[in-house]
Amino acid sequence: MPGWVEHAMWWHVYPLGFVGAEKEALPLGAAPARRLEHLTAWLDYVVELGLSGIALGPVFASQTHGYDTVDHLEIDPRLGTEQDFDAVVAAAKARGLRVTLDGVFNHVGREFWAFQLVLRDGPTAATASWFHLEWPEGAGPGTEPGYRDFEGHHALVALNHEEPAVVDYVAGVMNHWLDRGIDGWRLDAAYALSPSFWAKVLPSVRAKNPEAYVFGEVLHGDYAAFVAESGVDSVTQYELWKAIWSSLNDANFFELDWTLTRHQELLESFVPLTFVGNHDVTRIASRLTDQRHLPHTVALLMTLAGTPTVYAGDEQGMTGVKEERAGGDDAVRPPFPATPADLLPFGWETYRLHQELIAVRRRHPWLHSARTERLSCTNTTLVLRSTPRDGGTGAVLLALSTDDAATTLPVPGAVSVLAGPGRLHEGVVELDPHGWAVLGA
Repeated sequence: MPGWVEHAMWWHVYPLGFVGAEKEALPLGAAPARRLEHLTAWLDYVVELGLSGIALGPVFASQTHGYDTVDHLEIDPRLGTEQDFDAVVAAAKARGLRVTLDGVFNHVGREFWAFQLVLRDGPTAATASWFHLEWPEGAGPGTEPGYRDFEGHHALVALNHEEPAVVDYVAGVMNHWLDRGIDGWRLDAAYALSPSFWAKVLPSVRAKNPEAYVFGEVLHGDYAAFVAESGVDSVTQYELWKAIWSSLNDANFFELDWTLTRHQELLESFVPLTFVGNHDVTRIASRLTDQRHLPHTVALLMTLAGTPTVYAGDEQGMTGVKEERAGGDDAVRPPFPATPADLLPFGWETYRLHQELIAVRRRHPWLHSARTERLSCTNTTLVLRSTPRDGGTGAVLLALSTDDAATTLPVPGAVSVLAGPGRLHEGVVELDPHGWAVLGA
């Protein structure tokens, strides 16, 4: 993993939703909408929040939601032009912010140029081997084949990842945008591909861009094996995401404690990408059954090992429920106002909470790969102690309660309250009902 990632904390943005783009591609020949400057207006907000980079969702030309790519080398005209994108990256770099892009390489849209060649030329198409095709008897030019799609979505055509030309194409796309100034890639639906595909792609990417950070979207399974076999730097830590909100909703910190045992095992081989919200799930403020526990989720995100990611809007306490239907993601991918000054006033308390806890993380960068031990655990209380993995000095303790009554918890070695409303004295911390505190030792 590149050394700079130890200090990385991301603001994750779904660009098409953020700028209020049309739901479908612009008509052929229409002028680009030039909306990317909307994102530039928010970069100072990200810096003031304390984060160090922006992780962008799909920005490439697509038919609808960005995950049905038409051309990986063209910025979606609903967002703007390549020059507009370059301006965003330059503005981010001027503020010390890094940038990652979302690489959708498992599948493409039906309008993707290589699939259009197949529809035009039939079985003899130069790119026929790029896909898993089934041709009817007597097929010729203009015949549409059957094809493998992504999880039953017929508009998403799966690529053939055993085809060397596809390996070369994906590596070329990744290097193209890294050479243009981005710092890394999220590999969408990485779980749907054999790790051996990434093991073929990434060596040429690393050779040309050794400081690139590459992480895969993996929902479940053996995370460590996927990292080892694929060569990615990290994967998304969905197990921890689920345990955080579920343990709070169910008043069952034993679930989180169990998951943290596995999390610590993962850290022996790589540092996961951690989050409590993203563009594919119900927002954390809507997921929680008790809003008093929102600070608990942020405190966990910022004090546990990992590369933390804040989904744009979560730092304002925005709500939104994902639904399993067409358009069911819209509520968690809303348009943002022109500038932060146009936000509604109720979210700034949550923003300041994020600032406070991100500041703790910045002052203790070793938390990125920290060892965490459980000091005490009940259904409704939890005390964790994190220390530097390299054996360095110092510790950060996190005390959480979902009790309806005030509680006092032992916090051995704690000498100061770094964040939160807890009261420290003589080796114990007093927490109000549903209280929390981050402590230094």
